[in-house]
Amino acid sequence: MKLSKEISAFCDRIGHRFDRPELLVRALTHASRSTAGRSDNQRLEFLGDRVLGLVMAEALLEADPQAREGQLAPRYNALVRKETCAEVAREIGLGDVLRLGRSEMLTGGRRKDALLGDGMEAVIAAVYRDAGFEAAKALILRLWGKRIGAVEADARDPKTALQEWAQARGLPPPAYIESARSGPDHAPVFTISARLETGACAEAKAGSKRQAEQAAAKALLAQVESNHD
Repeated sequence: MKLSKEISAFCDRIGHRFDRPELLVRALTHASRSTAGRSDNQRLEFLGDRVLGLVMAEALLEADPQAREGQLAPRYNALVRKETCAEVAREIGLGDVLRLGRSEMLTGGRRKDALLGDGMEAVIAAVYRDAGFEAAKALILRLWGKRIGAVEADARDPKTALQEWAQARGLPPPAYIESARSGPDHAPVFTISARLETGACAEAKAGSKRQAEQAAAKALLAQVESNHD
């Protein structure tokens, strides 16, 4: 199977040449593009998620032999979450070679975290199926390497961390309020406020509600922790 120039260039960027290039084509094919005779990347995404998880768990154990499970779990979650996969996908230009249906093309699918994250996991699985675990591990460590070393010692999900902070002080969970939405339908920008019953609040903007909520929670947590130092 002959790959297009764009996909061949993508192989160069990830540093892997496929003996079975059809695996990569499948990994890059979103469900919106699949037909009765063409498979999409959902099954590979399922597998790639597990391969990524195993590699990250092992890498974190090796990076900090003294860390307890309670320290490792949030670091692990920060490294394997969909947003991180999407960040890596953007760095290697995966969105440029995603094979999307017309509907996803028109709604900015090449920029969506969900599609990019799924595609990244599918590419990991394609490398695993093509050349085995060690090749997939090498790919992951190469692409995630700097993140593994820089992951925060306490990489808790900001919303979870803020809720735990509130509960520890007898407060109800924080509220998240969408105060504005701007931009075109295919690339919206959400403005979200995170508020505590005390009146403390922080605002953030992002391309998805979840990202905006996380950013607002992170800002508010930093604010209240600073005030209570």
